[in-house]
Amino acid sequence: MIDGLHQRTVATVLFDESHGEAWSIRPEVAARMRPSHPAASSYAAAAAELSARDFDVSVATQGPLDEESLSGVDVLVIAHPSDEKWERTVGGSPRFSEAEIAAVQGFVARGGGLIVLGEEEEDKYGGNLDELLAPYGIAFQNTIAFEYGPEDGMPSWIIGEAVPTTAEPGILHRIEEAGFYRAGALSVEDSAAVVLRTRAATDPPGAALVAAAKHEGGRVVVAADSDLFGDDYLRRRDNRQLWLNLVYWVSLAAFRADATPIVSDAAQDPAWLRLKQATDALRRLQQPKGEIDLTQHDADEVKTLVQTMIQAIEELGPRFPHEEDYLAQVAADLREWVEGGCGKPDFRRSLDLFRPDLNRRDGVENLVVFPLYTPNASPDTRFEALITRTPWPEFVEHIERGLYDNAKFVPVQLVDNTAGYDSECAVLFPETVSVAERPTNHFGAIFCDRESARFRRATARGAEALTIDLPPDALALVSSADLSLETYILWDMIHDRWHSHGDLPFDPFMIRQRLPYWMYSLEELRVDLATYGTAGELARDGFPFARYVQYAILFDRLLRFPITGNRVRNYDGLGGQLLFGYLHEHGIVRWTDNRLWIDWDHVEDAVGELRELIEELYRHGIDTSKVTYWMAAHDLVARYVTPNVGSHWREDKRVYSDEAEPRAWIDRVQDDEFPLSMFYESLKKKVAT
Repeated sequence: MIDGLHQRTVATVLFDESHGEAWSIRPEVAARMRPSHPAASSYAAAAAELSARDFDVSVATQGPLDEESLSGVDVLVIAHPSDEKWERTVGGSPRFSEAEIAAVQGFVARGGGLIVLGEEEEDKYGGNLDELLAPYGIAFQNTIAFEYGPEDGMPSWIIGEAVPTTAEPGILHRIEEAGFYRAGALSVEDSAAVVLRTRAATDPPGAALVAAAKHEGGRVVVAADSDLFGDDYLRRRDNRQLWLNLVYWVSLAAFRADATPIVSDAAQDPAWLRLKQATDALRRLQQPKGEIDLTQHDADEVKTLVQTMIQAIEELGPRFPHEEDYLAQVAADLREWVEGGCGKPDFRRSLDLFRPDLNRRDGVENLVVFPLYTPNASPDTRFEALITRTPWPEFVEHIERGLYDNAKFVPVQLVDNTAGYDSECAVLFPETVSVAERPTNHFGAIFCDRESARFRRATARGAEALTIDLPPDALALVSSADLSLETYILWDMIHDRWHSHGDLPFDPFMIRQRLPYWMYSLEELRVDLATYGTAGELARDGFPFARYVQYAILFDRLLRFPITGNRVRNYDGLGGQLLFGYLHEHGIVRWTDNRLWIDWDHVEDAVGELRELIEELYRHGIDTSKVTYWMAAHDLVARYVTPNVGSHWREDKRVYSDEAEPRAWIDRVQDDEFPLSMFYESLKKKVAT
């Protein structure tokens, strides 16, 4: 793990320590409260779990809680206020004033998150939490719960069981049991708000232990015990996971608001508008290979458009000083193209000087002018003009430099563009630029903003259509434009690097190669599965942000790729079908009771097993002929995705012939060699409506 690696924070969590709380996130205060065992008064571990993730953590030590002190706060935590005759506390009165109660309730109504933690026999502690919680239909019962048997026969230890009928099932992500010590119970007006309850053997049985409610713009969670998240107990049973689930759930409004608008002076420059208009006009005159038939179009008109482009590029040059040599060459190439009769463009010299890979700085913009084709849109070559911005988060800088070097990778956002990039195109590669010779491969630019936006839309629609209970942090990811953008940057950076690692029977960068399309499917899936495993390692090594990459890979592969685009040799779609088929075959995903269920405890292991199958195919492929290798790959896919009934590649229908002409075998591939299953046909209809 790299020292100092941390992610950008999204939400602010404020722990109140001004109302006689029996817990402190400050180790020195916890040590003063309980010198012999500070952990019994410490929430430092709970705070550290948040600080390692998407949260700024702060503490309020001086009252009152009012609109000013709650300004900029997304989540307020109140952990067991008490009179000092009952608990060792941080000091102060456990009672909230009427003005403070109004301020906290207003904070929730405006979208804030509130977590309140009480105790057994709550009335004796001298607080007034029930007044604070009155609008939310949740109150503390003045009782104590006992259960004999679960923890060495100690009745003060009880187990909270999940309530399957709760209105907020996402809070129960990876929760089976939570351990409570000397817990009380809650009175809850809406039974659907109960998340955890006592077991049948507990006295009282079936009592609410944790409840969650939405109120106007905000969210509230109340627990009848505070020990469960203290340093001594946080890592017992599922307590740590429950804590994270609750904080992500109540802070969702902050993630929904996490979107940084792009403000570009260059895009507002009149010279850019002239360049864009002239380029769009010129591209409408071009033939499929980028040439212009001057017998059909006025040569003077073409020269005027090109001259307008050149003048605009020169005016914009000072805004892009790092591109001085490139932009000068673009102007020269444009002049040469016009003077040469507007044939097929050759911008190889410009391409050699276009080096966004050398300026990977957060916020740097690039002016891009090339004749190129846009993948997934048109195979025809057209002039395009773009302004791109490179997002380069600090954590990506550290990871790329210290762990997963990928010098050619350039994440970009599309600031403005000519008409060709109004399409779904998500890449800018050297291979897409019109050149007379094979281009130099200096960079690979990925429009992470487009990809992340599609991920968010597809996941939200798919989760709704399939009634998937998204984990609270996954829902936060899907809700946040900036967080999902940064996730895609890390995913793509590691993904691209994996293309060059492993036992590779063929060149992984296959844009111009001709192979059966399932070979492309397996290669893209292989590197995604490798990236999934890498992200898991990063998360376990102390960088929890990487788990977002796992969510993005899983949901994009399962919910977006199979039903995106047409069915003509859709290799990314097939990779998603294969992943779903494998996970379904092994019980990791199940379609039952009209909902998609995911076994989160075992999904990473299953992804690793599928990755090993593909890598084993690769290792053996080195020793086989092309056609034999393609057959073995088809067989692997066909184990989990049913081939087309008319397929000539099915193992039981193959007509073996000479391998001297592999192209003849490729010609036998059906456009839709692996049709969508009934599951995906149904999903496609559901999300289209």
